[in-house]
Amino acid sequence: MKCVPSSCSIMIFFLSFFSVSISGSSTESPSSIYDVLRSHGLPIGLLPKGVTEFSLDESGRFEVHLDQSCNAKFENEVHYERNVSGFLSYGQIGALSGVSAQELFLWFPVKGIRVDIPSSGLIYFDVGVIYKQFSLSLFEIPPDCKAVESDLLLSESSVIAATISKSQSAKLGYKLDQGDLRTAVM
Repeated sequence: MKCVPSSCSIMIFFLSFFSVSISGSSTESPSSIYDVLRSHGLPIGLLPKGVTEFSLDESGRFEVHLDQSCNAKFENEVHYERNVSGFLSYGQIGALSGVSAQELFLWFPVKGIRVDIPSSGLIYFDVGVIYKQFSLSLFEIPPDCKAVESDLLLSESSVIAATISKSQSAKLGYKLDQGDLRTAVM
């Protein structure tokens, strides 16, 4: 096949453009944990600035590493351990560890996060006893995170929060065992 110079250069251009666009659209690993959050329908502000590295496996398990433990302020204070991990699925994080939220001077471990129907603009934090509801707009950008000097107060209030959670469950179980359903509903 004989090629006219102008048609050959056009064909070479299209072939090279096509090969570049194919290689550019291959499944590349996300460049940041914030890209991963966004691709899973979650706001990028769920994790603070300062993530030094992260990993994500094919089952959805992720791990994030920060330089140090720190606190960020939303409506409430949120504490991030140096290592945060959990399982990602679309619109939620399950089996979360390394994140605690403050409520009335107590720190509760956040066990999961779930985005409601996106049009509702709501996100829920599972703190064991209840689901705490927030506006999605609070988590649009990664917050600044202030280093924590001592985790002693945090760990003591986490123990208190866990005890309260267990005692509330035990009280409800006792009332159900006694057959008084009217007072068992909280």
